[in-house]
Amino acid sequence: MSESSEVVTVERVIPAPPEAIFEYLIDPSRHHEIDGSGTVVKAKQGSQRLVLGSRFGMSMKVGIPYSMTSTVIELDEPRRIAWQTRGPGNLGGGRIWRYELEPVEGGTLVRESWDITHESVLSKWMVKSQGANAAKGMTATLERIEQLLTGGDDDATA
Repeated sequence: MSESSEVVTVERVIPAPPEAIFEYLIDPSRHHEIDGSGTVVKAKQGSQRLVLGSRFGMSMKVGIPYSMTSTVIELDEPRRIAWQTRGPGNLGGGRIWRYELEPVEGGTLVRESWDITHESVLSKWMVKSQGANAAKGMTATLERIEQLLTGGDDDATA
């Protein structure tokens, strides 16, 4: 794991090709399956394959239910996807979730980042201390992706 005050990144080699991993990332209806934080409930519009500029909504829950809307801001299939998330009415938010996939011996190096450099000032102040929680959730996300693709129950660390 690498961490700065505004960007937290975790990595894991997953024994699967980038294309198989990317299928979970490009389809918002599958995000609840891989979410290691336990906050993603479901995609609001159902299944749609994301493209650059796509907007998609998520029903979320951390204690109380809420919604987030994300816009795909980077897409290089099947190597990279990033979306920027905003709260209801574009109030708050601005964090970027980025996945980078690099073929390596034995599978794919998957790098997930939580980037709050573009977060609104108020939101940045509120979420800056959440980096450790983000790292924990991202580590669990990458573990879930591996389990889904390999059918294993591997508890190796990133």
